[in-house]
Amino acid sequence: MRGSRVTALLAGLTAALTLSACGVPPSDVIQAGEPASGMVSPSPESSVPTVIPVYFLHKGDLTPYLRKVGDAGDFGAVMRLLFDGPTTSEAMAATTELPPLTGTPKVAIGDDRTFSIQLPKDVPPLSRLAMRQLVCTVVHATLPSAALPGGANRDSATAGPTVDTQHSLAHTSVHVLGDGWTMTQSDDSCPEPLQP
Repeated sequence: MRGSRVTALLAGLTAALTLSACGVPPSDVIQAGEPASGMVSPSPESSVPTVIPVYFLHKGDLTPYLRKVGDAGDFGAVMRLLFDGPTTSEAMAATTELPPLTGTPKVAIGDDRTFSIQLPKDVPPLSRLAMRQLVCTVVHATLPSAALPGGANRDSATAGPTVDTQHSLAHTSVHVLGDGWTMTQSDDSCPEPLQP
């Protein structure tokens, strides 16, 4: 028994000497700035869906139907909602003049709030009502929060707060470019959003 205790004591002493011999002197805590960080998950606020009006036709009149979108600034998502047409429940009352698309339109915004929308190939020129659907959806999707026109169909989503429309709806033009054709429409013919 005594030999095993001596062996254990010698092994412990050898380990302590080995660790202290590596040349690193003991020190206090050293302040070196911020802790290391990696990729950050998006904040819960950025993942909250926004409610926007998507314009379809009800008895031939331009009518907003509320839809949730992850980010109203994601015009690809807004365009998909519009060009996919009314949902099954909306289709009982709503129609669309927009053709179904095989790809997502490309949307660019100028400093003067002029939108350019490049449609995929083989899309024929849009009708007057189809252009109004497109223009009003794009323009109203850019409003801060969800400024919803009066009489908005509230079956699809819940409405958000209203906004100051004088700041939001400075007149906007939308240029739509197709395969060999171009159309331009202003937002003058869009229904007015709700007043605060």
